[in-house]
Amino acid sequence: MSITQQYLIDTYRARQHGDPTPPAPGTHDWQVMRELADHRRFRAALTCRPARGRDRGRDRGRIRAALARLLGH
Repeated sequence: MSITQQYLIDTYRARQHGDPTPPAPGTHDWQVMRELADHRRFRAALTCRPARGRDRGRDRGRIRAALARLLGH
């Protein structure tokens, strides 16, 4: 059974019972990915490892690369 078929069955059952319909597949994917990244940074902080993520590490590298391109280095 595919995800879409399961979603249609769940929607049908929810309507039969008067319950709210479940969210469509993929609705909260980005939120889950952000929470997973936050959890990984939290776990890194607990083990005294350097935290990497959207506001550290990669952004510095992008900024340095952009400045190097602009300055011609």
